Amino acid sequence: MNEETIQRIHSTYGIENWSAGYFDVNNDGNIIARPSAQDPRNVDLKNLVDHLVKDKKLQLPILLRFPQILTNQLRILSGAYRDAIEQFGYQGKHYPVFPMKVNPRREVVEEFLKESDRCRVGLECGSKAELYAAVALDQTPESLLICNGFKDEAFCRLASLAVQSGKRVVIVVEKLNELKMLLRVANETGVCPWIGLRAKLYTRGSGKWASSGGDSAKFGLTTSEIIQCVRLLREHKKEQYFKLLHFHIGSQITDIKRVKNAMKEAARVYSKIHQLRLPVDFLDIGGGLGVDYDGSKTRFESSMNYTVQEFANDVVYTVQTVCDEENVPHPNLVTESGRMMTAYHTVLVVSIREEIETFADDQPEVSIDVDDPQVITELKGLCDEINGKNYFEYYHDAVELKDELHTQFNLGLISLEDRAKGEVLYWEVCARALREAEQTRSPNEEFEEVKRVLAAKYLCNFSLFRSAPDSWAIGQLFPVVPLHRLQEAKVDFATLVDVTCDSDGKIDKFVDLKDVKETLELPEWRENEDYYIGLFLLGAYQEVMGSNHNLFGMPNEAQIFMESDGRFHVSKIVQGSRIQDMVAFARYDVPHLQEAFSKRIRSSIESGACPAEKGDGLIQQYVNAAQWTTYLE
Repeated sequence: MNEETIQRIHSTYGIENWSAGYFDVNNDGNIIARPSAQDPRNVDLKNLVDHLVKDKKLQLPILLRFPQILTNQLRILSGAYRDAIEQFGYQGKHYPVFPMKVNPRREVVEEFLKESDRCRVGLECGSKAELYAAVALDQTPESLLICNGFKDEAFCRLASLAVQSGKRVVIVVEKLNELKMLLRVANETGVCPWIGLRAKLYTRGSGKWASSGGDSAKFGLTTSEIIQCVRLLREHKKEQYFKLLHFHIGSQITDIKRVKNAMKEAARVYSKIHQLRLPVDFLDIGGGLGVDYDGSKTRFESSMNYTVQEFANDVVYTVQTVCDEENVPHPNLVTESGRMMTAYHTVLVVSIREEIETFADDQPEVSIDVDDPQVITELKGLCDEINGKNYFEYYHDAVELKDELHTQFNLGLISLEDRAKGEVLYWEVCARALREAEQTRSPNEEFEEVKRVLAAKYLCNFSLFRSAPDSWAIGQLFPVVPLHRLQEAKVDFATLVDVTCDSDGKIDKFVDLKDVKETLELPEWRENEDYYIGLFLLGAYQEVMGSNHNLFGMPNEAQIFMESDGRFHVSKIVQGSRIQDMVAFARYDVPHLQEAFSKRIRSSIESGACPAEKGDGLIQQYVNAAQWTTYLE
C-alpha cells in the first residue's frame, strides 16, 4: 500500500490511537495483532479466522483471546509503578491484584497468576463464588487475596479456609455490622484474616462511573464509622489484624486531576490512622485506571487524558508527599486496575451477512408517465436538475414534496405504486444532494442527518447484548474495524445491526479522534464473499455482563499465541453455546421437549396424517437441532 492509503486507513479507523500498539494494518490491507507494541511477532487476523473457519470448522462469531496481551498489560502496569517508586525513592512496594468481576474466566485469571512470582499479582473477589474459585488457585505467598463487597457469615468462613491454606487474605469491611460479624466468626473459628476498612472519600471520579465515589457512594465507611471500627478492634484485641485502608472513586477515570485529589485525601486518612498507632501498611487505591477506547487522549467518557506511567507517577508522588508531611511510613500500594489489564486482549470477529439499504444505488431509473400525479413530476424534475449550486434548495424542496406525497397517500389520492415511485425519487435527490455537499469545503451540518439515514445497515452475525452489552446499556464506544480489504477506496457509509429481534441491537456510534461518528466507512459488501468485522477492546466486563437476550449464547472462542514469521498457535478452542444449552438456561428440560415433540409426531402418524418413515425423520431432525449453534449458520 502507498503512504496515502495508509494515512486514509489510520484517519478513518484511528487504529494507531486506540490500539496501544497491539493492532495495526499490514501491506495486504489486513489487521494484524501483536503481543506488545513494536514486537516483530504478529498474526494476520484475516488469515487466522480463515484457518479457524476452514480448518478448525468453527462458525462465526468467534471470540479471539490473546493471553500474551494480558501478560504484557500486567507487566506495563507493574513496570510503571516500579519506575515511579524508583524515581521518587518511595519506600513501599506495589501489589497489583486482578478483580475477578472484570473477567472471571479461568483462562484470564490463571494467565495473570502465572506472573505471580514476578510481580506479586493477587486476586480481588466480591462474591462467595469468586472467592470459592480464588481460594484454590495458586499464587505466590507474598501476594494478596482481597475480599470486597457485602459479606455474610458463610463468606467469612470461606475466607478463613483461605487463611488456613496459607493465603494472605484481606477482608475489606464495608459497614460497621460487617466488622462485628467478622469478629464473631473469627472468635468461633480461631482464625482471623487481615482486616481492611474501606473509606468513603469526599473526592469523586469522572466519567460514566463518577457516582460510585463521593458522599453518595454505595460502599465505604464514613469518618465516624472508621473511628468506631478502630474502637471495636481494640475492644476485641484484634487491632494487629488491621492492615489495609481501601478506597475507590470510580471506574474509567477520565481526568488525572481527580486521581491526584483522591490520593491526597486517601493518603491523609491513612496517615491519621497510622498516627493512632495502628499497624495499617497497605493502601488499596481500587480501580479507576482508564482505557483510551477512542484514542483521543481527552476527558471524554470513552477516553482518558493520561498514560499509565503518568497515573502511577501521580499516585506514588502524591502519597509520598502527604506521608512525608505527616511523618508516617510510605504504605504498600495495592491496585485493582482490572479494565486496563484485560480490555485489549480479546477481539470479537463477526461476519456481515447482508446489506440493508434505505436507498439502493442500483435501482432502475424512474420514468414519468403523463398521468402521474404532480408531486411525482416535481420530484423527478428536482432529481434531473440538481447540481452543485442548487442542491441545498432542491433538497429542502424534496423534503416538502415527500410530506405532500404521504399526505396524498393517506387521503387516498395516489396509489401504492405512486408512493413507491415518489419515495425512490426522494431518496435519489437526497443521495445526490449529499454527494454535492461532501464536495464543499464546509458541508452543512444538516447533511450529517441525511448521511445517517442513507447509511446502509450491515447485518452482522452476533448479539450485541451478549458480546458488547455496554455499547447498548451505557453507550460505551468500542473500536469497530474490518479485518481485511482496508486498502479499497470504494466504501459504504454504514451502521451495524445484530441478529436479535430487538431494535436496540445495533451499533450506530463509532470512535473518532475529534467526535463520535454516527456512520462507519466500510468496504462495500459483496454477496457470497467472506467479510469479517472486528470489535476490539471487549476484554473487560463484556463477557461476564453479557445477557442471553433471545437465548443467543456465548460465541465460539479460540485462544491464540503469536509466534515469529506470522505463525500462530491455537492453544485452546471453546465451543460456543448450543441450542440445548440455552433452552436449558431458560429452565426447559431438553429431553422433555424432545419427548413432547415426538409425542406430537407419533399422534400424527397414528392418525394417518404423517407417514411413519417421514415422522421418524422429523423426530430425529428435532433431536439433532439441539446441537445447532444459536447464531446464523
